[in-house]
Amino acid sequence: MKRNLLFYLGIVVLSAITGATTMFLTMGMNNSSTTNNEVIIADCDSTFRQNNATDAHFAASVVAAEYPDLTYAAENAVKAVVSIEATVMMSQGQQRDPFFEFFGYPQGYGGGSREAMAGGSGVIISEDGYIVTNNHVIENATRLRVKLYDGRAFDATIVGTDPSTDVALIKIEADGLPTLPFGSSDDLRLGEWVLAIGYPMELQSTITAGIVSAKARSLGAIESTRSIESFIQTDAAVNPGNSGGALVNTRGELVGINTIIKTSTGSYVGYSFAVPETIVRKVVVDLKESGMVQRAVLGISFRYIDQQFIDEMGSQLGISNIGGIYVASVADGGAAAAAGVRVGDIIHKVSGVELNDSAIFLEQIGKRRPGDEITLEIRRGNDTLNLTATLQNKEGATSLLSKPSVDVVETLGGRFKNVPSSMCRELDIRGGVQVVSVLPGGLLERCRIKDSYIITHINDRQISSIDDMERLTESVKSIDGIYPNGRAASYTLMEKE
Repeated sequence: MKRNLLFYLGIVVLSAITGATTMFLTMGMNNSSTTNNEVIIADCDSTFRQNNATDAHFAASVVAAEYPDLTYAAENAVKAVVSIEATVMMSQGQQRDPFFEFFGYPQGYGGGSREAMAGGSGVIISEDGYIVTNNHVIENATRLRVKLYDGRAFDATIVGTDPSTDVALIKIEADGLPTLPFGSSDDLRLGEWVLAIGYPMELQSTITAGIVSAKARSLGAIESTRSIESFIQTDAAVNPGNSGGALVNTRGELVGINTIIKTSTGSYVGYSFAVPETIVRKVVVDLKESGMVQRAVLGISFRYIDQQFIDEMGSQLGISNIGGIYVASVADGGAAAAAGVRVGDIIHKVSGVELNDSAIFLEQIGKRRPGDEITLEIRRGNDTLNLTATLQNKEGATSLLSKPSVDVVETLGGRFKNVPSSMCRELDIRGGVQVVSVLPGGLLERCRIKDSYIITHINDRQISSIDDMERLTESVKSIDGIYPNGRAASYTLMEKE
């Protein structure tokens, strides 16, 4: 049985390999006789008529004006989409990666370090050279080279990145560049025509068309401790190299950044996904203004009420209808607590947007800044309440952060959950945060901390919940905790000289 894989769309070409793999799509030509099956296209009235052997007649009226004209959007938008070449250093003997195997590179190729070239796309959003792309396109790059539609090439610098949304902002030194204006991903409708523009498979600028297949898709593909996924799904053909390219509406406006394909083969099979404009625009503004993302926090843990939730907890909680966000916990002193949100509340709408999926909720919070006000439509028992919450930053204030601080959760590199009170009593601890999974590249992996480990202290400070961990701003020097079997374990981190 074939297994679906999620592939980021950046092309990777190792400098030591001179060969290239080309995949051809062949369309067969049917040369059979049309004696008994005549096709006539009448230019005068755009009528299609087919005569078959039984002389039955079928007719369909086609009005040219009813078809979307994509030429304006294509011809203008393509000028603002660029090719990005990233030079990265790769260690030899790295772990098996199906992405590289797809391109024919053997497992554990070479030894030591090796220079490699990674390719992707980007979108010019200002005349003075700001370009938005995906974080994974430029991650760990030692050099970035940007090639414009007109053939010119420039070195680029990184302005800022956001692994949580897989969005990055880079800059080239140029003026008078063609730009792509932002549209509105909120206004996109299912079935609406869109264009995907990028540099796939080492080809020059390529344009494909499709429709919006779905919105607010969450795939679990972004490896970040606080990933925000609310992808636009389309059937516009994209392939490796399209990462960071533009998803454009028929008016030639940017509505998304193409990021991932879902495939069982490693190439496009009909499913492609883009980060929506609402998130891209917010991240870009933050990175441009302060070099960091101003992350808004509501201060709750939650679970979307789907059929599984109802099957598992519905009778216990008295919930029988699908839809909305169940509030599992409320952080002391957080935005939700100040607004009057309680454990057990069901949030149905955020600022008028109905929550039919957890991804919609994450997008509604993720596109806002600390200090922004939102309205929450809540069902509490038989009552419907409308509460106003002022979102906070991770330090518990409503102001914007003036300088980057250490993101402890991101630095640790893992997925976490609060330890239930029953386990706290069993282990005789005051609280803690349990490691659900360890992500590559973080401190947890470096310390060889395993899944299920419970963090109780960081830098000798009590950690009773994820909120406690998120409020830390200093570098991690020590981690203390315990495994569920009762084995205590402490780790001290030494700074590299």
